[in-house]
Order: sequence, then structure tokens, then C-alpha cells
Amino acid sequence: MASVSSDVLLPNKWDAARAAKLSEPERLLYRSNLLGSDLRITNFGGGNTSAKVFQKDPLTGAEIEVLWVKGSGGDVGSMKLDGFSTLYMEKLRALKDLYRGPEHEDEMVGYLPHCTFNLNPRAASIDTPLHAYINKPHVDHMHPDAVIAIAASKDSKAITQEVFGSDIGWLPWKRPGYELGLMLEKFFTDNPDTKGVVLESHGLFTWGDSAEECYTTTIKIINKAIAWFAAKTDGVTAFGGEKHHSLDALQRRAIASTLMPRIRSFIDRDERKIGHFNDDPVVLEFVNSQKLEDLAALGTSCPDHFLRTKIRPIIIDLDPARPDVDGIIAGLSDAFAAYREDYKGYYDRCKRPNSPAMRDPNPVIYLIPGVGMLSFAKDKATARIAGEFYVNAINVMRGADTVSTYMGLDEQEAFDIEYWLLEEAKLQRMPKPKSLAGQIAVVTGGAGGIGRATCARLLREGACVVACDIDADGLETAVSDLQSAFGKDVVRGLPVNVTDEQSVIKLMHDSCVEFGGIDILVSNAGISSAAPIDETSLAVWQRNMDILSTGYFLVSREAFKIMKLQDRAASMVFVASKNGLVASPGASAYCTAKASEIHLARCLALEGAPYGIRVNVVNPDAVLRGSKIWTGEWREQRAKAYDMEPDQLEEHYRKRSMLKLNVLPEDIAEAIYFLASDMAAKSTGNILNVDAGHAPSFTR
Repeated sequence: MASVSSDVLLPNKWDAARAAKLSEPERLLYRSNLLGSDLRITNFGGGNTSAKVFQKDPLTGAEIEVLWVKGSGGDVGSMKLDGFSTLYMEKLRALKDLYRGPEHEDEMVGYLPHCTFNLNPRAASIDTPLHAYINKPHVDHMHPDAVIAIAASKDSKAITQEVFGSDIGWLPWKRPGYELGLMLEKFFTDNPDTKGVVLESHGLFTWGDSAEECYTTTIKIINKAIAWFAAKTDGVTAFGGEKHHSLDALQRRAIASTLMPRIRSFIDRDERKIGHFNDDPVVLEFVNSQKLEDLAALGTSCPDHFLRTKIRPIIIDLDPARPDVDGIIAGLSDAFAAYREDYKGYYDRCKRPNSPAMRDPNPVIYLIPGVGMLSFAKDKATARIAGEFYVNAINVMRGADTVSTYMGLDEQEAFDIEYWLLEEAKLQRMPKPKSLAGQIAVVTGGAGGIGRATCARLLREGACVVACDIDADGLETAVSDLQSAFGKDVVRGLPVNVTDEQSVIKLMHDSCVEFGGIDILVSNAGISSAAPIDETSLAVWQRNMDILSTGYFLVSREAFKIMKLQDRAASMVFVASKNGLVASPGASAYCTAKASEIHLARCLALEGAPYGIRVNVVNPDAVLRGSKIWTGEWREQRAKAYDMEPDQLEEHYRKRSMLKLNVLPEDIAEAIYFLASDMAAKSTGNILNVDAGHAPSFTR
């Protein structure tokens, strides 16, 4: 290990002084978070940790042994104390008397709730027996790429012994469950001096007498594997060498943005999908390699990898030397048909009498020579994580293929995991998707009051949102606030000048790269100006037309192109104004531009209807709070027009309204959500006034 660069090896991050101040459960959490902080140790959501802790029984007051183990779901890197299940060890041991053999092991999961300590609501995972029956107080189960590369090698057992000697044992493949728990118990009983065990095609178990010892052992064992592979692969060409050269970064993004909306048109008939693009060096090395087709066909090994990435990826057969994107697009229908037929064959070969019905037969992972990898799933986080899992799989394949022969998970074993009845039950328990789940919204003017409120409203309903604005500082603040509230996965901030054709085109392509396409366009960018007609300069007139008319045209035209490609229902909502219906004195440029906006929406509604693209308008009035257009001269100008002070305007507009109410950004956002959602699925070409009642603005 001395010859290996320190930045290659895992650092030992254990802080003994900090750990000393923690309770045993808190030390378990500390250890878990440390292990989950590095994807080289375990993938997101993968692996689990445990500690056997003596605690007072709330019923008897006696000191009893309690298993703290990561519960079902969650991620060791980000979990809190409530992410652990707690179970009576005495009851877990008693379960052995109920076990009827491997063919009945799934029924043991039903007994786990009966072992719950202290009414803990966190459900125990299928991996609970794997920790319970190892007679050590602390156990780690991780999925490190370097160890799985050994576990997924044809010579896995021999390599394990070569790398770790007698410190680490080896067990053949066994699906996680009760039987594997008993196998681990027997292994430890027979080999009490070992520090852990490699599970074939799966991962690593390590243990210790203290939290620190267990953590340190885990790090040391993984580093041994990293160092061994570094020595063995030094100077060796991975994946048979390079077959293709990568395109430059701009070309890669351009091809991804072109393909992603079209791919969505094939894969999201039953469930809308969000995409993710990855062109990191590790991905490019693999997709450009001689062995891409052979290795990709073998699928992944670790069950966690497989569950996220499906039986195998699809290869988009692009030649980077002659990138015929149109030819690729023309061949997508046949490529998807072939993949689905292959998946159906896999299902038919492997299904059991009680297997659930075949699920979505479309691929999750898309490998493109010269370009990178796409992944698609029901939401952005799942798509991103699926891609991360396949990167784990690439790392595993690199190591295994270099030192031995890579072995993917046996097809039947893979099927039995994918269509596991316990997994099916978990899927059935998942909450109903939110109304905009799997949809992608682009909101112009996203840094302003209405824009921010709209982004938040759409995000609450499960949409992914691209907030865009010409105001870089305002956009940065808005995006930061939205990401803090809703998570980084689902929000992007992109600059745009809606009057610049190339800026708008770039915005739409970038939105496709970030999420896969565009389902909702909220055209909200705006300015305002007021002046008597004889004092309205040509520059002021033109600026209103450029932003409020031409800008809306450019944004909607480019979004329309993408929406057509996706071959799915889509929606545009224009934020206009009551001034588009009724003139106001001293604001001819603004009123005329807003009228143009409304009529453009009607034209688009006509053209969009055959493609399922709905176009509607929201007309706000007097939205002062949080609105950027009211922070400048517009407030002064409107106050002057009504012969009052600027701070009197809000009350003036409230009193002027029929309902005597102020109109807020959130009110406009609610109307936008309604028109964008399926609640308005049978509405297009409509105008919805949100003005607290203004009779002259009644639509006619």
C-alpha cells in the first residue's frame, strides 16, 4: 500500500474525541454517516450498519440486548437516529425456532415487527438477520467498488484469499435474507478470528468489538483492495482499450439534449420519466472501449446495482467519428422494440408461478459511444442515482475484467431479486405520485415574485423546475432558496435573455440536458413602463415589444419544438395582464405588448392542439408584493397616473377590486398550477383573470 498515492486511498475520518462524547447509538450513527460520505465505500442507499446495545427494557426495567440496525430505506450517509430499527436480540434469536428452511425464508420478514423494541416505527429491513446473528457487537455491510470487483470476478474466492489472507473470508452468492443470515452466523462461529467476509457478487461484511474498531477495519479492508488493484492494473489498458474517441463537451451536450426528449417519447407512456446525463471520464472510458458491448450485455453484479439499473443497459450505436444523429433518431423505434422484446424474453424465461406481472420493459441506462450515459427514471433523484450505480458497476467491471473475468449476476437470480414478492410489496406501499411527478417545467422570470412563487408551487406538486432569468444575482438567490426548500435535484437555475434567439435556444437545450425535456412552459418574463403616448420613445416601445411580445414568441417557439418531439401532453401558460384586455392611460407600449402576448397564446393553442399542447393565459392585476416590476419606476409612474403617493397604490388597487382583496404572487402561482395540471386537461386557448374582480377586464 505504500506505493499507492494517498489520494487514492480512503482517509480514516474517525474523530476519537468527538466519538467519546456520544452514546452508543449516536456512535453508530456517526460511523454510518462517515461510511456513507464516500461513494467508494458504498453507493447511495446501499449497505447497512448495526450495533448491539444494552438498554433498559421499558416494560421490565431490566438491561437487555437491543440490535440497532439501519432500517428499510434511507441512506447511511444522510440518515438520522430515527433511520435505525431497534429489535430485541432475545426475540431475534428465538426466530430460529420458527424457520422452516430456505423455501420459506421470506415469511421470516413478517416476524420482524414482533421483535420491535420500544415501539420503534422504523420498519426492519430484509438485511436484519445478516447483522443479528454475527456474534460481534458492531457490524458494517458495505458495497465498495474495489471489493465488489473481487466479488464479481470468476476467481473471486482465490482473489479474496490472495488480497486479504486469513483476515477476510468468502461466501458464495446467496440472495439477502434469513438463510444468508444463518450462513454468516456459521461462518463467524467457524472462523471467530476473522475480521469480515466477502459475499460473492454482492459486497463486504466487517465487524468489531467497538464502533471505532469496526469503522477502522472497514476502511483498512477497502484500502487493501484499492491498493491491490492499483498494483495489478498499473500500466494495464482497461476494457480492451479505446475503440472510439470522445466528442468535445459541447458536442456531447448537444447530442444528449437532442436525444433525451425523443427517448422520452418512447419510454413514458405509462409513467412519465426524468432524465440525467453523465459524461464523466469514467463513463467515457467505458462507452468508448472495445469491450463495451460484451461487458454491458452481462449486466451488473451487486443486487443494489441491478435493482437500480435493470437487467442490462441499451447501447445507442453512435459512431463518434461520423456522428449521424438523424440516423440514430430514425433507428430509435427499432432499437427500443428490440430491447423490449429482449426484456420480455428475460421475463418469460425466468418468471415463477407467483411472479408479479411484467413491469416497465424500457431501459434505465443508455450508453452512447463518444457522448456518455443517460439514465431515466420516475424522478430526478432516482435517475441520477441509477447513473451513479452504473458508474459503480463500471468500476467493478474495470477491476474484475482486468485481473480476472467479470461475472454478472445470474439471470435467474437477477429476476428473483427484481420480481421478489417482498420488493413488489414495497412498491405497492409507495405513496401515490404527486400531480406533476415526472414533469419538467421551465419558468421564465423565475427570479421575480410571481416566478419564484410559481416555481415553489410546481415543485410542491412534484415537478422538476428550471428557473431562468436575466437577473443573475436574483436568480442565484431564488434558486438557492428553492433548493434549500425542495432539494438540489429538482431545481436548476439557468440564465436567459428572452430577446436573444441564441440565448433562448441554449436555455431549452440546457433544460433538456438537465432533466430530459420540457412539459410545462411558464412564460413570465416581464417589464413595465408608463408614459403618455406623446412622451413614449421608440426605444421604450421597442423594449416592451422585444420582451413581452418577441420574447414570448421566441421562448414558446423553442419549447414548442421540444414538446412536439416528446409526443406527449404538454402545457404552456402565459402570464399576461388585465392590461392585455383593457387599456390603461399612459401605458400604451405595455398594454399593446400584453395584448400581443394574449393573441400569440391563442395562435399557439390552435397549432398545439393536434399535438396535445395546451396554451392558456393568466391575467394578473396589481401584484405589488414581491414583484420586480413594481420596484422601479413603474410604481412611481402608476402612482402619478392616479395622482397619489406610491405607498398608497396597494390599498388603491384593493379598494378598486370588486372583492376588495389584494392579489399576491401565490395567487397567480395557484392559477398557473391549475392551468398547467391535468385539472385543466380539457382547457386550451383560455384566459383566467386573477385580479380580485375588475369588471372592465371580463373576457369577451
